[in-house]
Amino acid sequence: MPDLRSRGVTASYLHQHRPTSTSMSLYNKNPVFMGVLSRYWKMFRIHPASDTAGYQTDGITLAQEFLEQQLIKSEHSPSGKEPFETLLLSYFKAQNSQIDLETRALAGLCLRCAVSEPILRACQRIERLFAGGTSFSYRDLLPFVLTDDGQSLIVFDSDEKTQLILQEDGSLCLNNYPFFSVEILQTFRADSGNNMSLKNWVYFKTKQHPELKNFLSDYGFQKISDWALLNRTRSAQLEQLSTRDRLLVEVFHGVYRRDRRQQAKGAKKCPDPGSKQLQEMISKLQESEVIISSEAQLLKDLKQVAKQLRKYEVWSNRQPLEVYNSEKEQYEIRSDIRQEYEPQVEIEQQELLEFLHQQLRAILTEAIRQEVQQKIQKLKKSRKYAEKASEFIPGLRLYYVEGMSLKDIAPVLEMSSWDQARRILNPGELLSKIRTITVENLLEKVLNKAHKMGLTSLPPKADYLNLLIQAVEAFADQEVFRAATEEMRTGKNRSFKSIYAQYLRAYLSQII
Repeated sequence: MPDLRSRGVTASYLHQHRPTSTSMSLYNKNPVFMGVLSRYWKMFRIHPASDTAGYQTDGITLAQEFLEQQLIKSEHSPSGKEPFETLLLSYFKAQNSQIDLETRALAGLCLRCAVSEPILRACQRIERLFAGGTSFSYRDLLPFVLTDDGQSLIVFDSDEKTQLILQEDGSLCLNNYPFFSVEILQTFRADSGNNMSLKNWVYFKTKQHPELKNFLSDYGFQKISDWALLNRTRSAQLEQLSTRDRLLVEVFHGVYRRDRRQQAKGAKKCPDPGSKQLQEMISKLQESEVIISSEAQLLKDLKQVAKQLRKYEVWSNRQPLEVYNSEKEQYEIRSDIRQEYEPQVEIEQQELLEFLHQQLRAILTEAIRQEVQQKIQKLKKSRKYAEKASEFIPGLRLYYVEGMSLKDIAPVLEMSSWDQARRILNPGELLSKIRTITVENLLEKVLNKAHKMGLTSLPPKADYLNLLIQAVEAFADQEVFRAATEEMRTGKNRSFKSIYAQYLRAYLSQII
């Protein structure tokens, strides 16, 4: 690790030095790194002098150099086993006691860059949702949350509550003007079990910022909880939802409303649904052939419905935010709403990313169904294992539901050995084939989407296709398959909690 003091790392150093063509040599050699990792050294900072945007994007040289050193040192890559985000968080939060203060502060600087853009995007979303192009601008929100100067090196004390500045002489002093970006990182828990990504946590914390909420209340937008919103949903709102989402709300009403009526009078706040309530909802949904595999997934789905309802509530008495373009066969933001602050490239990237998230669930479900059925048919046609084809589904259930090893499964299913159980069940091969199908189908969907958006021709050029394949594979691995592979490698007492395992269990429960 370089000695920052010997290099004169001060606020002025950070302010004056910007990335140059020579210092970006590592990224120029690999444009994929440039696209994936530049968010860790580019910071979005408030800039009131900019009439149209209100912010500027600065390259933070120190963050870039630190990142390059970590790449060279650890040979990590965006598609590696341990994502950079995880590595940087472990450094910043000092999970290893041997990590020095400089490394912690530099890792934190990279992460502060990474959260700066989602903070900005959250403000822009809030404007699009609440302002209607007339009452206020996202620029009015930036002073509350886009507060990072991109210059100070910050760590926090042992209680993870107090922000400290690492000074040039190596001493620490109190940061009298705490940065919201650091507060987000302080409160983020990657291992909390809620499966919330750092970007989603940024959006959540930005929406919950007290001063920002007070600002919105001045315009008549009272923030109510998702549960209060769902609890008071009316029939006119239900008509705006899909059949599945209507069933979710109706079951929520049947359980949550019933219990609310039984609560003591005067209880104003709608609490989070309890585990018993969620399990009852899951059972009732199964009766309507809506399969939800876990309480966490149900909470996520309910919050997604609440998000739709919140948008309906805001716009039900106003002019629509989007209008339908019959030529492009898609909805677009009204032309009279200013969009100068969002460059078209960023809009397109965000639209493709959101499209990938929307498609992943259905594609993964179909890939699991398709590959499981193909495996059963293959076993039935096998001379060696035809009589064991009927044990494939029970075997998967023992593996993914009961958490049993292949060695323990073999005698239960009257197989001759661990090796036979492996050849018949082979959960690793099943995972690999489902990943291949998922990536192929996602790629096809996103290519068609990109073609409709005018981003590429069909068939696409080779360079574009190669980059897109890498991006889709990285996305699928990050969202689903990396965690699934890791938990499979665990020895005894393995616990299958990945998205892949949840979807596979949901499918098994349907066909058993």
